[in-house]
Amino acid sequence: MAARPRRSVLFMPGSNARALEKARGLPADALIFDLEDAVAPGAKDEARRAVADAVAQGGYGGRELILRVNGLDTAWAEDDLRAAASMKIDAVLLPKVEGANDPRRAEALLISSGAPKDMGLWCMMETARAMLHAEAIASSTPRLQALVMGTADLSKELHAAETPAREPMTTALGLVVLAARACGLALLDGVFFDLDDAAGFERECRQGRAMGFDGKTLIHPKTIAAANAVFSPQPAELDHARRVIAAHDEALAKGRGVALLDGRLVERLHVERARRVLDLASAIAALEQGLGSHP
Repeated sequence: MAARPRRSVLFMPGSNARALEKARGLPADALIFDLEDAVAPGAKDEARRAVADAVAQGGYGGRELILRVNGLDTAWAEDDLRAAASMKIDAVLLPKVEGANDPRRAEALLISSGAPKDMGLWCMMETARAMLHAEAIASSTPRLQALVMGTADLSKELHAAETPAREPMTTALGLVVLAARACGLALLDGVFFDLDDAAGFERECRQGRAMGFDGKTLIHPKTIAAANAVFSPQPAELDHARRVIAAHDEALAKGRGVALLDGRLVERLHVERARRVLDLASAIAALEQGLGSHP
């Protein structure tokens, strides 16, 4: 799978015209146009039309564009999916997914509505049942591209405490990491709600990255820069990756399959990881160049 930056994935209220316009100048890797939680019941139809108009107008650069539709069992879901099929978006994000049948139902509606074959599906993982069915969801359809943690809803359902280290979430986070990686999917961590706690946000980003997440979903532009910084390969990582590849290439040239670098063995698996780091860095540079220079 080609590297695609998803360090910062910003939710944008579909009913907020100013936000939809402002998003064109933000340095987020991806944008989620939200028709679900961020939109009042009486504004759903208007929000759907506003997002369709904004996407048609363009100007979002090379960012990945995703539409979060309303839950499949709501009165708005079918209209959301039919509208999504004709939008120039990369994927549809399904909320409250609890089993493999949910993405398949959505896929069938997208296909019947004429959606292109490369329009992906993303799934919100935000219920206890979703955690128990994570592998089935992740392997439900080839159209599935990413799993997105909905830690706030999950915490509420579990009656779990919200702690700085997220101990009550450890099992759920781990299950979704395993399911996503087993099926070759992207993986995004949940939102952080305390916008005044910059240190806490960075800590949670670092925790997510250490667990294997590709990036973090965000609710405010002020957090984009920190997410981009944490989930980007650091200069020392890039230097080490290049040295790993060079050391292994040199070993292969001498007829050996294993190299020694800084006292540690280097095998093919280390080379694959190093190349992934370098590919991600190249993809980030290409995206940022396409978006222009941002602080």
